[in-house]
Amino acid sequence: MEVGQGAHAEDGEPYTSVRNAFPGIVTAVRLGDVSAQVDIQAGPHRLVCPLTREAVVELALEVGTRATARVKSTSVHIDRA
Repeated sequence: MEVGQGAHAEDGEPYTSVRNAFPGIVTAVRLGDVSAQVDIQAGPHRLVCPLTREAVVELALEVGTRATARVKSTSVHIDRA
């Protein structure tokens, strides 16, 4: 899992090579000592995303937060909406 908080294009979309985006709402956050799990409801799709606790804190992800899960190969990238 990678955290995306970089520059954005004029249309507001982040500069990224990831093309499969699932905008949605965070429905659950489970924090461990080092790792975390975030669930995102993206339309009819429920995405379960393992990432670091640090990434969850940096993105201020909590239930109800709008976020976008981005999928590239075997990696999922989450951008705060």
